[in-house]
Amino acid sequence: MDKNTQIGLNPLSSIQHGLKSAFTRQSGSKWTVASFVIGLVLLAPALTVLFNLLSPSGDVWVHLLSTVLPTYIGNTLLLMLFVGLLSALAGVSTAWLTVTMDFPGRQFFAWALILPLATPAYIVAYVYTDLLEYAGPVQTALRAATGWGYQDYYFPPIRSLGGAALMLSLVLYPYIYLLARASFQRQSVALIEAGRTLGASPWRVFWRVAMPTARPAIAGGMALVLMETIADFGVVDFFGVQTLTTGVFRTWFSLGDPQAAGQIAAWLFIFAVALVLLEQQSRRGQVANATSRDRAIAPTKMSLPKGVCAALFCALPILFGFVVPTGILIQLTLATGDPLLGRSFFGFVSNSVSVAALAALLACLVAILLAYAARLHPTKFNQTLIRLATLGYALPGAMLAIGILSLSTWLDATFANSLKSLFGVTPGLLITGTIGGLLFAYVCRFLTVAYNGVDSGLHKVHGSLDLAARSLGAGPSRVLTAIHLPMIRGSLISAMLLVFIDVMKELPATLLLRPFNFETLATRVYRLASDERLPEASTAALVIVLVGLVPTIALSLSLAKSNKWQK
Repeated sequence: MDKNTQIGLNPLSSIQHGLKSAFTRQSGSKWTVASFVIGLVLLAPALTVLFNLLSPSGDVWVHLLSTVLPTYIGNTLLLMLFVGLLSALAGVSTAWLTVTMDFPGRQFFAWALILPLATPAYIVAYVYTDLLEYAGPVQTALRAATGWGYQDYYFPPIRSLGGAALMLSLVLYPYIYLLARASFQRQSVALIEAGRTLGASPWRVFWRVAMPTARPAIAGGMALVLMETIADFGVVDFFGVQTLTTGVFRTWFSLGDPQAAGQIAAWLFIFAVALVLLEQQSRRGQVANATSRDRAIAPTKMSLPKGVCAALFCALPILFGFVVPTGILIQLTLATGDPLLGRSFFGFVSNSVSVAALAALLACLVAILLAYAARLHPTKFNQTLIRLATLGYALPGAMLAIGILSLSTWLDATFANSLKSLFGVTPGLLITGTIGGLLFAYVCRFLTVAYNGVDSGLHKVHGSLDLAARSLGAGPSRVLTAIHLPMIRGSLISAMLLVFIDVMKELPATLLLRPFNFETLATRVYRLASDERLPEASTAALVIVLVGLVPTIALSLSLAKSNKWQK
C-alpha cells in the first residue's frame, strides 16, 4: 500500500497531510527567499576571494609565484601533516585508554583531557617561547646546573615549524579526543569481547576492530584540527613560519598589494574546501556496528605499574596544554601584569565583550532564520544553500577578512562615485574599517556553530506541534516565537555562548578588519607579545583563557555525569 492510499484511509493522516502541504505552500516560499538572500550575502566574501583567481596577475603575484608561494604551500602542508599526526596520537590514544582501561584517575582524565580547548594556541605559543628560549628559565637553569656555554649543548628551537606544530597540537587534540571517545563508547561490546575471546591482544583489538569503526569520527575530528591549523595566524607569525595565512598579511601590509593577497587567500579557500570534501568522503565509508550496544564496554583492569604509566600518559596533554600555560599566566599577571590595568584595560574587555555579544546574537538570529526555513521547506535547494552558507567555520579568518575588505572597498567606492556624480558629495568610508564589517566577518566565520545548535534544538520539536498551531490560525512567525523559541531556549543559549567564546579568541579577522584604535583582548595580547612583552600581555591572555573555560567546564561536567552514569 503506497503512502497516498494510507493517507486516504486514515482521516487524521489526511488532515495532517493537507495542513502540512498548505503550511509549506503559503509560508515556505517567503522564508526560502529570505534564507536565499542571506545565504548569498554570507557567500559573498568567499566568492570575492575566488574571483581573485580570475584577475590578471600583477608583478607582485608573479614575483610571489616564483619565489615564496611554493614555500607558503609547502610549509602549510607540512604543518597540517605534523599537527594532524600529533593530535591524532594524543586524541585517539587517550580516548581509547579512558574508555577501555581501568587505571588510577581514569574518571578524572575522561573529562579533564578537554581542558586545553580553553587555551588559544597563540597564547600557548607565547608562554612556551618565553619559557624555552635561550634566555628563558629552562635553558638558564640548565646552563647554571651544568656550567655549559652557548655552544656546549643543543636545545631544539621552539620558534620553528616543529615548534608551531607542537603548540597547535597541544590545544587542538581535544577535537579528535571527543569524537573518538564518543565513537569508542558507542561500539558494539560483542565485537570487542569476541576479539578478546579469540586471543587477540588489546593492541590487535584496537587496530583491527575499534579503529575501522571509529575511523569516520576520527576523520571528522581531524578535519576540525586541520581547519584550525590552516586558519592559525598567531602561532605561525610569532614563530616566523611562512604559511599561506602569514603570506596574506605580509602581501597586504608589507607589499601593499591587496589583489595578490586575495589570490593567496584563494589558495586558503581551496585548502579549506578540500578538507570539507575529504571529511564528507570519509563518512561515506562509515562502518556500522554489526550488533547493538546493549551495555557499556567493561574497562580492563590494569596492573599498578601499567596503570601509573597510563595515568602519566593521560596527564601529559593536560599538564602541557593547560596547567603550565595557565599557571605561568597567573604568575606573570600577579608579578607584572598589564600596565594599563584600569580604565584602559577595561576598555579592551568592553570592546571584546561587546563585539562578541553582538556577533553571537546576530549569528543566532541568522541561524534561526536558516534552520526554520529548512524546517518549513526541506528541499535539496535549501539544504545545499544552508550547507554553503555555513561553510564559514571551515574558512580561515584571514581569507574571510580579505574577501570582506575587497567587497567593502568596492561597495564604498561605488557608493561614493554614485553620490559624487549625482549630488557632488564625496562621503568617507561607510563599510570598510567599521564595526559592521568586523561583525559581518564574525557571523560568516562562526555561523556554523550557531546553526548546529539551533538546528539540533529544532529537530527535537515534533512536527505535530507546528500542524496544531497552524490549524488554530497561527502563521509561521507566530509558531516560531510562541512554540519553537521557548522550547529550544537551552540550545540557543549554548549556541550563543559558543559563538561568544570563539569571537573572543579570534585573531586574524580582528587584526585585518578592526576600526582604527579599536583594541580587543586578542589584539592586545598579540601586540604586546609580538614586542616580546609577555609579562604585560599575560593579563589579557589570562582573561581570554578564563572566559574560554566557561563552555569547557560545562562540557567537562557533562562528560563527568556521563561517565558516572556508565560506571
